Amino acid sequence: MRLSITKKIAFSVIGLVMMCLVTMAWVTTQNLQRGFMDYLNEVQGQQLDELSLILAGYYQKHGSFDALRKNPRALNTLADSHGADDDSESGMWGPPDRPGFERPFPPPDPQADERPPPHPPAQRDRRGPPPAGRAPASTQHWLILGPRLTLVDVSGEAIIGQPGAPSEISTPVTVDGRVVGTLSLTPMTKIADPNQTSFIGNQVRNIEMLAALLLLVAVVVAIWLARHLLSPVAALRKVTQSIARGNLRVRAAIINQDELGEFARHINSMADALESHDKQRRKVLADISHELRTPLTVMRGEIEAIQDGIRQPDEAAIRSLHAEVLHLGNLIDDLYQLALADAGDLRYSKSELDLNQLIRDVAGRFQPRMQAAQLELSVQLPAKKLLIMADPDRLVQVLNNLMENSVRYTNAPGRIVLTLNCHAGLATLTIEDSAPDVPPGMHERLFERLFRTDQARTRQNGGSGLGLSICKVFILAHGGTIQAASSALGGVKIVIHLPVKEEQQT
Repeated sequence: MRLSITKKIAFSVIGLVMMCLVTMAWVTTQNLQRGFMDYLNEVQGQQLDELSLILAGYYQKHGSFDALRKNPRALNTLADSHGADDDSESGMWGPPDRPGFERPFPPPDPQADERPPPHPPAQRDRRGPPPAGRAPASTQHWLILGPRLTLVDVSGEAIIGQPGAPSEISTPVTVDGRVVGTLSLTPMTKIADPNQTSFIGNQVRNIEMLAALLLLVAVVVAIWLARHLLSPVAALRKVTQSIARGNLRVRAAIINQDELGEFARHINSMADALESHDKQRRKVLADISHELRTPLTVMRGEIEAIQDGIRQPDEAAIRSLHAEVLHLGNLIDDLYQLALADAGDLRYSKSELDLNQLIRDVAGRFQPRMQAAQLELSVQLPAKKLLIMADPDRLVQVLNNLMENSVRYTNAPGRIVLTLNCHAGLATLTIEDSAPDVPPGMHERLFERLFRTDQARTRQNGGSGLGLSICKVFILAHGGTIQAASSALGGVKIVIHLPVKEEQQT
């Protein structure tokens, strides 16, 4: 079964909320039961204090606990008679002058359930109703402590209860500042009273109903939240599908400023790049078709003229055809090198070479053409060697393309300056020529494939429009950079940076 992201988010939130609610309900239930048990033990501890006062009065009157030994009924009768006496005076069990002590209700008659409650209704109303889940007043007396109650004398002998029983709750029986016995009580470990059990059950059911209601709300909120958060994803999916079908003009709407908004911006950037590349590809294909058609049209016209007898197949016609074939071959070679570079299949044979000497050799070969074109060539090279790791054939091709452009597009009389220096671990080669320059804003576009300006860089001057593109590919492959700008001489300045060997870095 395939789950969508919406369902995954909804199920995750629901599962997390369910786990939290179940944990909260369980912890709350446990704390409620434990807290209620502690409350009951505390109340019975107060009852134990009250009973110790009754026993202190009994001991003071009789001088011992012998009449109570192993006789719980005698203790019950004592508590009953004492409770009746106190009730006639204060309506409370035990002395009325114990500060901060909340006395339990007086004990019922253990012999008969028909006996009316010891407290008048008015006094019960004054105390207020018992807490929810507590037994009625007629059952809240010390005999409920049952076998958990133990009374020992000063010698440690058990008077009531089992000797050696746990005595986590205990209180001394004191007469005239002297301890005559100890009352102890084993804490409750389980609720046995039906009313108390019913109270706890009601509270647990309320907690469970609240947890179920919260879980239902969490399910509704999780489903709504998952759909709300992922609604932009559906729009992005439509945009990407349109782009995949070739509609590169579609763009995603940026609604949010979160991760999805950033994702939408990335999709729009990708669409912009794809559209730009598609336009460039169409333009390159159109330019390549035109560049290939031009020499073919010239050759076709020459051949048809010879066939029709308009032109004789003399040496001039053959030279014209040969020039067009060379131009077509150079164009195809340049396109092939760029295709290899784009595919990552262009190989470089790098070795250590002296860039100073390489530039000197290339400039020497162009010197005759410079003189014939009425151009002055100035070469400024450092005195020492400048060693780099490079492919000499590729660098010679770069220098030939740059020098060819300068010779071809510089007006006569003109000037061309080659400068080489080294700084911060980089060899900097600058080639500047005199007028004409390219229009402002066109320098970066000189490295685009088949790009020509409308003024000085025209097809009539020759060239395929791929030379500077090839130069950029070769320089980047050597870890360098190449840039074009306006020259102080009035023409174009080409600046190349190449890394030198480590021992020559300054």
